[in-house]
Amino acid sequence: MTDLELLAPARTTDIGIAAIDCGADAVYIAGPAFGARQAAGNSVEDIRRLCDYAHRFGVRIYVTFNTIIYEEELAQAGDLLAELEAAGADGLIVQDLAVTRLSSGRIPLHASTQCAIRTPEAAAFYEGLGFTRLVLERELSLEQVRAIRKATSCELEFFVHGALCVCYSGQCYLSEHIAGRSANRGACIQACRSRYDLTDGSGKVLLRDKAVLSLKDYNLLGRLEELAGEGICSFKIEGRLKNASYVKNVVREYSLALDDLVARDPLRYRRASFGRIEGGFTPDPDKTFNRGYTELYLDGSKGDWAAMDTPKSVGEEIGTVRQVRPDGRGAVAVTVDLRRDGIRLANGDGFSFPSREGLAGFRADRCEGNVIHTRPVRGLAAGVTLYRNLSAAFERILERKACRRLIPAEIRLTLAEDRAVHAEATSADGRHAVLDLPPAPDASRNPDRMLDALREQLSRSAGDFIFSVGEIRVEGAVPMLGAARINDIRRGLAESLGAGPCRMRPIQRAPSASPRPAFRTDLSYKANVANSIARAVWTEAGATHIDPAFELAHPAGAELMRTRYCVRHQMGLCPKQTGRPDKGPLYLLNNGRRLRLDFDCARCEMTVKG
Repeated sequence: MTDLELLAPARTTDIGIAAIDCGADAVYIAGPAFGARQAAGNSVEDIRRLCDYAHRFGVRIYVTFNTIIYEEELAQAGDLLAELEAAGADGLIVQDLAVTRLSSGRIPLHASTQCAIRTPEAAAFYEGLGFTRLVLERELSLEQVRAIRKATSCELEFFVHGALCVCYSGQCYLSEHIAGRSANRGACIQACRSRYDLTDGSGKVLLRDKAVLSLKDYNLLGRLEELAGEGICSFKIEGRLKNASYVKNVVREYSLALDDLVARDPLRYRRASFGRIEGGFTPDPDKTFNRGYTELYLDGSKGDWAAMDTPKSVGEEIGTVRQVRPDGRGAVAVTVDLRRDGIRLANGDGFSFPSREGLAGFRADRCEGNVIHTRPVRGLAAGVTLYRNLSAAFERILERKACRRLIPAEIRLTLAEDRAVHAEATSADGRHAVLDLPPAPDASRNPDRMLDALREQLSRSAGDFIFSVGEIRVEGAVPMLGAARINDIRRGLAESLGAGPCRMRPIQRAPSASPRPAFRTDLSYKANVANSIARAVWTEAGATHIDPAFELAHPAGAELMRTRYCVRHQMGLCPKQTGRPDKGPLYLLNNGRRLRLDFDCARCEMTVKG
């Protein structure tokens, strides 16, 4: 039996709780420092509160501790690691190898995607250091995942949805080069989402004012079964800077997909946590932020990956503008020919459309059928294709129709000869509760109806539990129990079950199919070493040459980015495709700054240099 884990992002504790309620089996969140999103920090008390809530359902909380650590921060890092462990964190997502020495050894370590694990050798290396889980590079193919699975017994985690970095994770120094803000320190300026002119060596402009390095978002909703078949056990949603509505919507969609996978193969798979989701909403990821979708390199081939026209969320196409006219109130009335029946426009909707300056947008003040009243918007005219990137009605549904997570439990009753009631309950995670009630003063005059009432009123929810009634054993007269007393039985069992900790599913690791290879020098490539402890770990592992982190050295002419994405391939200019000779590097221009693009055709990769 393989446990399948849906791993959700959380910018805050409340967003993490919402993700759990919508079906997440685990949540990853940053503490107060050393998380690779500086804008998404939380206090240790926030982490403790989230852990307390999550553990009621067997949900795990992983704390991102995945920046590089400077020498003067080692003591602070060690203290924080101890505090996070005491708060109840179930794992640490780590980039800097100093953490392998600073942590207690009692809390599992996960090798972050910042470790750039994309080969069996790298996977085996990190397992040898004591990591129990590997977060694989997004750019891998299923074939590469299969090879890594054979090389390690670690749990394997894979991103399945959300924004894509164009560069191999942990090896992007463009932000540090341009602005002195390091992605490996959680301060990325997202230079890959900026707009550039693309030129050849002679200065000829091939593309003007395009987000040349911006990729579409990842979406592997239809590939979960294949990934599980190749040994992925944790399916990760990107988005630690996303809002609550995004997280709830996407988590619910993927949770339903995993439920469907488990239902089709229940002897092979189960969910990694407990509980079922009651109520809620019908998810629709197209109604939340996305740049269009791609499956990237999963099938081992390049495709249309770029979102060059805009790095923003365009939204769903709703129709074409027929007319824009003043409405006499200092605003305009925009009449839209809707592209299909069933589209309903609502006050507060957000719209976008392509313009000369890129993607323009506006909010609707008032909608009447297919007419939108709004402030005057430059470029909005007849013939423009209109998109909706914020559905106010859907946002209200997400707010009003909250999901509720409940753990199934079964109640068994024994009705004794003296009309005493003995009740037992067992929850889906194995907790057990017993409740004894004193004898009822009277016997029921209609035993069958009383038994039906017991089954009906006990088969409801209380606390975190949804009860069903199994066996009812009658040893004498059926006692007369009022509704209040039956409810007391249900509540008492719920309180007793809830007082005990949820029995977390054990961490399951696949047996290693091959011995670990020895350290290979190519693993030292851009190791991001920024402190003496990490340097000692690499040295003891056999590394003979260790470059200091880019942030410390800023070597001239350094490779700032390496990516499987290729601008030439995207534009149909790949020499392998066209048969034409390689004409050398291309260049990106932005505000007087020039970046050089080189092409490593042997590896089918592109590099960016200053």
